[in-house]
Amino acid sequence: MTKRILVIDPNGSGIAGDMLLGALLDLGANVERVISAIKFLEAPEYGYQHIDIAIDEVTRGEFRATQIDVTSTAATKRHGAELIEIVESAAKGIYMAQAARDYASRVIRTIIEAEAELHKSSFEDAHLHEVALIDTAAEIIGCAVALDDLHLFEEGSRVYSTPVAVGGGVFKFSHGIVSAPAPATLAILQRKQFPFHGGPIEKELATPTGASLLVNLAETVSVYPLVKPLKVGYGAGTKEYPELPSVLRLTLGEVPEAGLAHDEIAVLETNVDDMSGEVLGYAIDRLLAEGAKDVSIIPAVTKKSRPSHIIKVIADQKDATRLSEVLIVETGTLGVRVYYCQRHIISRELLMVELQVLGNKESVRVKVSKNAKGEVIRVKPEFEDLKALAEKTKKPLRELMDLAVSKAQETYRTGE
Repeated sequence: MTKRILVIDPNGSGIAGDMLLGALLDLGANVERVISAIKFLEAPEYGYQHIDIAIDEVTRGEFRATQIDVTSTAATKRHGAELIEIVESAAKGIYMAQAARDYASRVIRTIIEAEAELHKSSFEDAHLHEVALIDTAAEIIGCAVALDDLHLFEEGSRVYSTPVAVGGGVFKFSHGIVSAPAPATLAILQRKQFPFHGGPIEKELATPTGASLLVNLAETVSVYPLVKPLKVGYGAGTKEYPELPSVLRLTLGEVPEAGLAHDEIAVLETNVDDMSGEVLGYAIDRLLAEGAKDVSIIPAVTKKSRPSHIIKVIADQKDATRLSEVLIVETGTLGVRVYYCQRHIISRELLMVELQVLGNKESVRVKVSKNAKGEVIRVKPEFEDLKALAEKTKKPLRELMDLAVSKAQETYRTGE
């Protein structure tokens, strides 16, 4: 089955619940299904009366986009426990996949938890102020149904997002004048360690509901992943800015069939010319123990023809700052270069094989690498397992290595 990819791009526009829902509708989510789901909130137990849903095609800075506006005559604000009950109960009563129901629950709970923490209140008493009317529940339910309709909760589908723009300057809400991002938005981004940046204008660009919908759905990337784009959708917000089109862009696509898998990494580099081999070796061990994916030492010649070394570290992007600190502490270097990039990779799995050695069954771990078609590229037994087995049996390590490779290849041929 072809894997679907959705790329959310709030890097310039920011994000709000209505923008995301509008963009999902623009991508082709079933309008009648989404309207029916939101209208379900008119049930007497939820307290929303005469829900009106307006879906329009609008223009923002010469961009055509879809805008959705949901209103209700009920004006009662909700406490945290009430709103959780509304969203979770409605999600159970609406036709959608269980993954979509779980998503709706995570989104509302993330918002309530952030508000409760900010105001030092209980989970049940947390108050959502401006976002406690129909908007919050409608946007969460609507997005869950729209994502489900686009098959984005199915196994193998992936959702990515660029860092979110939060705007800047100050704005007024129920607690007075605050700076962007709003305290609840910042708390949500902080709880999920989701990257953001200020600007590009001095307005509030990311709302708590939009932030929660995003952080509970997407993996972060600094550049677009490898994708074959099928459709692009634009969702408009209610606010308009002369210097910035208030539209959120989504790209729906597929993984190219012959494409390589990839991940987002950080490459750390520094030059050292006054370190002993022992200290270099310890620095490698420390970096690996702290979570580096790989560490390599490259001989080099620097100024004044000094022999030196380039220490290169491959790491997850979230670990770049912490591992840079380790590198500085352990080497005394004055600076670390950091590059964020994409790495093409092939899939790997760990296989346990049993070998017959001197009449006994012995287990050895084997790494098996495959290409995008599932074809085995390489089989490599774990060295430490082979070393321990060689010492135990007094057999040559090369002989045990060949035996483990043959057994792994036999396992794949027979499908055991």
